[in-house]
Amino acid sequence: MEISRKIKAMAEDYRNDTARVLSEMVKIKSYSSQEENVCRAIAKMCEGYGFDEVRFDGLGSVVARVGSGPKILAFDAHIDTVETGDLAQWKKDPFSGDIEDGLVHGRGSTDQKGGAAAMVTAGRILKELDYKGEYSVYFTFTVMEEDCDGMCWKYLIEEENFKPDFVVSTEPTSCRLTRGHRGRMEIVARLKGVSSHGSAPERGVSAAYKAAKAVLAMEKLNDELQPDEDNFLGKGTIVVSQIDVKGPSQCAVPDQAMIYLDRRLTWGEDAELAMNQVRKAMSEATGDPESEIEVTMPDYAKKGWKGTDYSQELYFPTWKIPADHKIVQSGVEAYKSLFDEEPVVDKWTFSTNLVATTGRHQIPAIGFGPGDENQAHAPNEVNRVSDLEICSAFYAALPYMLEK
Repeated sequence: MEISRKIKAMAEDYRNDTARVLSEMVKIKSYSSQEENVCRAIAKMCEGYGFDEVRFDGLGSVVARVGSGPKILAFDAHIDTVETGDLAQWKKDPFSGDIEDGLVHGRGSTDQKGGAAAMVTAGRILKELDYKGEYSVYFTFTVMEEDCDGMCWKYLIEEENFKPDFVVSTEPTSCRLTRGHRGRMEIVARLKGVSSHGSAPERGVSAAYKAAKAVLAMEKLNDELQPDEDNFLGKGTIVVSQIDVKGPSQCAVPDQAMIYLDRRLTWGEDAELAMNQVRKAMSEATGDPESEIEVTMPDYAKKGWKGTDYSQELYFPTWKIPADHKIVQSGVEAYKSLFDEEPVVDKWTFSTNLVATTGRHQIPAIGFGPGDENQAHAPNEVNRVSDLEICSAFYAALPYMLEK
C-alpha cells in the first residue's frame, strides 16, 4: 500500500525525534499517583503537534485525539513507573534519559513510556497525513497502572462513558503482536488460633503453625493448577507474598495469622473459583472448617494527582482474542504492509490495562509495543530506538488497515 510506504518513511524520518520525546519523558519522575508533571509535558507535546483534542480526564490521564470518524480506535500507554529500587545496581542515573548506541536509558523507558513516545509520533504522522478516515484515533496516556492495572480505564469507561470499538495496548512486546494475557487478583486469608502463655503452648492453638500448613498448601495448589484448554495463556499460579502472625505479646501463642496471595488467572478462572480453592485447600491443611477461614479480596483506594476519590477491588479479569478476529488480523496486515513479513503473534506474561477494557468490558484489543518484557521493573532499564520507529509506524498504519 502506498500509505504504508509513506508512513514507514515518516517514522524513519522522525526516529530521532521519537527517541528525544522518550528521553524527555524518562527525565520526569512519575511514580503512581504522582504523574502530574509528565502528564502536562505530554499534553504540551500533543498540542504542539496539532492533535485535534487534548484533555485530562477525571483521574488525570491525558486523552488526545486525531481524526473525527464515527468509530473509535484507542492506543493506550500508562505513564507512571515503579520506583528505582537499589540505586547501587544502576550503571546510570535512572532518570538520565541518555540516548546512546541506539538505546534510550532510564526508568520507564520500556515500562511504559516507550509506547507513549511512539504514540506521540504516530499522532504526529496521522496529522501530517491529514487523516480523515472512519476512526477517531485516541491516544490515552494513563495514570496509576503500576498500583492498580486497569483502574484508569475502568474510570474512563464507567465514569466518562468512553468506550472505544478497539484498543491497542502499547506495553512492551518486543514488536510482537499479542492477543491475550492471564488475569490476576489479590487475596487475603485470615486464620485464627487460641492464645496462651508462651511457657505453656499446649494450652493454646497456634495460628502460626496453622499459617505454616496453609502456606505449604498454597505451594501444592500452585502445582495442581491447570492451563487453559488450548494452552495459549498457560496455567494459573498462586504465590504467597506476605505472612503476618500476631498474638497478645511476644511471650504468647499467636492467635491471628494473615496470608497475602498473588493469584494469576488463566482463561476460565475467576475470582470466586480462586477464593474457593484457597479456602478449601487451607481447610484441608489446617483442619479448620471452611466457614472459619476468612478469604477476601481487598480493595485499592488511592487519590491520584487530581485528588479524585476512586477505588476498585483488586481483581483483574483474564482476556484473550481469537487469532482470526478483525483487530488481530488488521494488526497482522498492518505489520506485513510495513515490513514485508509476518509478525509473531503471542501473549504477555504480565498484566496490562487490558484487564479493564477487554477482561472487564469485552472491548476487542491487541498489544504491540517497543522493548522487552524483561526490562520491566529491572535496574538499567533501556529501550531500543529501532523499536520506537517500528511501533510509531505500526500505530499510524493500523487505522488505515482497519478500514480495509
